[in-house]
Amino acid sequence: MTASIQPINLFEYETLAAKHLSQMALDYYASGAWDEITLRDNRAAFERYKLRPRMLVDVSQRDLSTTVLGQALKMPILVAPMAFQCLAHPEGEIATAKAVRQLGTVMVLSTLATKSVEEVGKIDCLRWFQLYVHRDRGLTKALVERASQAGFQALCLTVDAPVLGRREKDRRNQFVLPSGMALANLDNIADLEISFKAGESGLFTYFLEQLNPALTWKDLEWLQSISHLPLVVKGILRGDDADRAVEYGAKAVIVSNHGGRQLDGSIASIDALSEVVAAVGDKVDVLVDGGIRRGTDIIKALALGAKAVLLGRPVLWGLAVGGEAGVGHVLELLRDELDVAMALSGCPKLQDLDPSLVVRL
Repeated sequence: MTASIQPINLFEYETLAAKHLSQMALDYYASGAWDEITLRDNRAAFERYKLRPRMLVDVSQRDLSTTVLGQALKMPILVAPMAFQCLAHPEGEIATAKAVRQLGTVMVLSTLATKSVEEVGKIDCLRWFQLYVHRDRGLTKALVERASQAGFQALCLTVDAPVLGRREKDRRNQFVLPSGMALANLDNIADLEISFKAGESGLFTYFLEQLNPALTWKDLEWLQSISHLPLVVKGILRGDDADRAVEYGAKAVIVSNHGGRQLDGSIASIDALSEVVAAVGDKVDVLVDGGIRRGTDIIKALALGAKAVLLGRPVLWGLAVGGEAGVGHVLELLRDELDVAMALSGCPKLQDLDPSLVVRL
């Protein structure tokens, strides 16, 4: 990237990334389930919330730092778990981890990463491990143990994918990993792969055959019995489910609809946030993802009670365009937008963001 053509916002990164990705990879990253109603609404929902800024506040000094799970972050923007990052760039998750290290935040590594927990664990960044529970409990236990040994600081359990949502572009493309690319966290403990099956997405088949659709709240107790890592539950859209997660030991919850990739027609993440925050109070940290593209989106999410947000697809666009530098620039752009939005909202600290700043129209 040269200075003259460097993107100046996340939308420009998305446009540019399309030129760097194969059609199969682009469709895999960008698409949602079925008619993509929830995918679109995740973005549109932010536009329904309007800001009510405070005036004549000294904002000459701003502080974007926060803590999540007691971990000190330089900004309230984490990198969400996303599979198969080597589809975007040869360094994949390694490049993302290096960028996260420079920005002083957290990377959540997917179970279905194309770089292993050990490889990412060598990068001195804050890191959580996202877990899909497989039918094979021994395999799942081995994944958790490896993440702990590799220095990951939390376990992030995805609970909204008992089966994979129907992503029709992946089905039409018969999505499969390219030759030479593997499930780096699984290839040395199980003979598992995203393989070709005529007329079907290889990922859909993998979920159908390998992941455990019988997962229940009681399994949270089992996970905590095999790991000392704090448990984060990702995929919550209801207050009663958030309350249940806390009851079963979760230390944080992530309000998420999986980027519109699971149940199409489900509520936008930002629309579910207030109910979840009201249900759990200050018992645990509440985070949110889905549709975040501007610093003002983060202002709205934090004002509604989120402790931080997670950024997904734009990280992949940055990775495709510029590897580590591209990811870093995406995060910097969003951080800088947040800084300006805080000043213009009359909020020099994240703690100044409260529900009075936001109205839903």
